[in-house]
Amino acid sequence: MRKKFVKSLSMAVFAGSLAFAGSAYSETRVTYKSAKSTSSYYQMAVQIAEAMKTGSNGNIIVTVEESQGSVQNVMEATVRPGNYVFTTPPVLVKLANAGKAMFKDKKNPKFATIRALFPIPSLTMHFVVRDDSGINSFTDLEGKTLLIGKGSFGAREGAKYLKLFGMEGKVKLADVELSNAVPALKNKQIDGFVTAGSYPAPNVIEAAAGTGVKVLSLSDDQIKKTKRTKLTIPGGTYSGVDGDTNTTSLPVVAYTTTNMDDATAYSLTKTYWEQKAKMGKGNAWWNGVSAKMLENITGKIHPGALKYYKEIGVSVPATAQ
Repeated sequence: MRKKFVKSLSMAVFAGSLAFAGSAYSETRVTYKSAKSTSSYYQMAVQIAEAMKTGSNGNIIVTVEESQGSVQNVMEATVRPGNYVFTTPPVLVKLANAGKAMFKDKKNPKFATIRALFPIPSLTMHFVVRDDSGINSFTDLEGKTLLIGKGSFGAREGAKYLKLFGMEGKVKLADVELSNAVPALKNKQIDGFVTAGSYPAPNVIEAAAGTGVKVLSLSDDQIKKTKRTKLTIPGGTYSGVDGDTNTTSLPVVAYTTTNMDDATAYSLTKTYWEQKAKMGKGNAWWNGVSAKMLENITGKIHPGALKYYKEIGVSVPATAQ
């Protein structure tokens, strides 16, 4: 009787081991290199990690890593093995392959192995002004006080646009950190502020709810001068801003390399799009992402991701195939 019991127990343990081994084997682990932990893009990375786990029934486990920026993310693509996913504007991948700008003297043949998976929310320019400031266009900014921040993409773009639109030196620039923009606007210390982030931007939502704001719209000619991608923020996105706002954006894409196999790239891409609507219910910035943003991708899309796009009938640029 004892031998029979031991035999049965051994078989049970063996079966359990097989089940565990099968589960471990089917689990796909991915490293997702994002942004600084204080940024909205790090929050998005955490949301993607949760969505991947939920959408794959635990078969895809994403570990989020903090990053100091997109340049670091691209550079690490040359040395990271396995399932390395990272976010960056497509233009940086183009510059890396060409060995230009910040990638000068850093050319590496492995940059050519970078492949796109899917777009994530774009960095979107917002020129926000108080509703009672009398500002309705960029020319109305003359003599007004504007906060553009320091050192960020939004600050650089804000200064660039003021120069492009003939307003350099005509606008008073507040020497205040962007984190103080909303209270400064409310207390009428400034007439407006510039911010870049995925829309709806939390600081613009806060300003619209507490103060009443306008978001300046750019003309097609102004957008052309910036050499950025046009993006329309739908009316109603911010309280009191009923009409559509035409502005510019810097597309951001999740990339990997050819180290990732086709099946994994397919699963990641499929799960992302299937979970996007659910993510959008809790965080509205996902609602601004559409398959149309695939047009912003420069370079190649991973064959596994491409397989999914073909299955659902989504058009992708011929240059990305």
